[in-house]
Amino acid sequence: MIFYHYAALLIFFTALYWVHPNMRPHNTPLSIPLVSFFTIPISHKEKGGGMHGKSPLLFFYLILLNLFLSPSAFAAYELNFQEPVTDIAENVYELHMLIFWICVAIACIVFTVMIISIIFHRKSRGHKAANFHESTTIEIIWTTIPFLILLAMAIPATKTLIAMEESADAPITVKITASQFRWHYEYLNEKIAFTSNLATPNEQIYENVGKDGNYLLDVDNPLVLPVDTRVRFLLTSTDVIHAWWVPAISVKKDAIPGFINEMWTKINKAGTYRGQCAELCGAGHGFMPIVLEAKSTEDYQAWIQEKYAEKAREKAELADNKTWEQAELMQRGKAVYTKHCAVCHQPTGKGIPPTFPALDGSPMINEQPVTTHINLLLAGRNAMPTFSTVLNDIEIAAVITYERNAWGNKTGDIVQPSTISAARAAQ
Repeated sequence: MIFYHYAALLIFFTALYWVHPNMRPHNTPLSIPLVSFFTIPISHKEKGGGMHGKSPLLFFYLILLNLFLSPSAFAAYELNFQEPVTDIAENVYELHMLIFWICVAIACIVFTVMIISIIFHRKSRGHKAANFHESTTIEIIWTTIPFLILLAMAIPATKTLIAMEESADAPITVKITASQFRWHYEYLNEKIAFTSNLATPNEQIYENVGKDGNYLLDVDNPLVLPVDTRVRFLLTSTDVIHAWWVPAISVKKDAIPGFINEMWTKINKAGTYRGQCAELCGAGHGFMPIVLEAKSTEDYQAWIQEKYAEKAREKAELADNKTWEQAELMQRGKAVYTKHCAVCHQPTGKGIPPTFPALDGSPMINEQPVTTHINLLLAGRNAMPTFSTVLNDIEIAAVITYERNAWGNKTGDIVQPSTISAARAAQ
C-alpha cells in the first residue's frame, strides 16, 4: 500500500514539473524531475505582474513531500479493512475497493482539469472568463455520467446486501442479548448459555499500569463457532441500543430492546477475531468488547462437551445446599463484583453518580433489609439490569454478601444461596 503512495507522489510531481515551463530550467532532462524541481531556484516574471525568487508553490510541495515520505507518517499505517475471513466479508472488501478506486479516478480527472485550468488559463496570462448561461448538452452529460457511475456501484452493492440478509438454513443459532455492559450468548440448539464480560484487569483501566496488546479487547468467555458452518444470529437488547460488530466477518447490526434482528456468518478460517459494541450505549460503552474464536469442527465439539461438563459441575454445586461461610462468600463475591459490577460501580464502590450510585455507604445497603438488595439484583431497576439470568444463586448470594461487608459497609449480613432460590420462586 505504501508503494502506491510513493508511486502516486512521483507521478504527481513529475506531471507538475512537466506541464509548467517555469518549474524546470532549460535543457533539464525529464528523467530527474524531483531532483531539479526541489533544488533549482525558480525566477520568473508573469505578464501583468511580477514575482521573483522561488516558486510560491515550492514550500507547499515540500511540506507534502515531507508528510508522505516521513517514516513517522507510516508508523501505524492501518487504514484499510481487516483481512476478511468470510465470503461476505470478501465481497464487502472488494466492493469497498471498487468504489474507492472509482472515487480516486473521479478525483484525478476533476483535479487534473482544475490544475491545468488554474495554471494555463489564469488571468495573469491574459485569459478572460467566458460569459455564458446554460448548455443543454453539458447538462445531459453531467447528469448521465454520474447516473451510470452510481448504477455501476449500486448493482454489486445490492447483491452484497441481499446476500447479507439470507440467514436461513443454518444448523447453529446463537441468540445474542446485549446489556450494559456485557454480551449474553445462548446456543439455542445446544442449550448452552453464558455471559461475556470485559477481562482487562482493573489496574490497567483505573491505575497507571502498562497496557497489554489487547487492552479493552479481552473477555472472560469468548463466543466460539465452528469454521465452514453457517451460523445464524438473533440479536436483541435488555436496556438501550447496542451494536454487535466484528469487522473480520463483516457482521454489524443494532441490538434494540423489544426487537430481534437477524444476521448470519460462515467463517472460512480458524482464528481469533475481535470486535466491539459500535453504538454509544452509556458510560461503559468502551468496555463491551467481542471476542470470537473460530475452531475446527472437532475442536468446536470438544468445546461443547467442556461446556456441558461445566454446566453439570455448576448444577451439582447448587444442589449441594451447603451452608457457606462469610469468608468463602466474600472471596467469591469479590470475583463476581470485579467481573460484573466494577465497570459501573467502580472497584472502590464509589460509583459514577448519579447514573451509577456509590455502593460504599449506600443507604440501600446499610439501612434497608437484605431482601431489597436481593430483589434489586433479580429484577433490576432503571439503568440496573436484571442479573437473574446472568448469575446463579451462589454468585448472587456471594456478591450481595461482599457488597454488604466491603469498603465501609459493615452490616455483617451473610446471604445463603438457598435464600436466593426462595426469592426467585417468590417472584
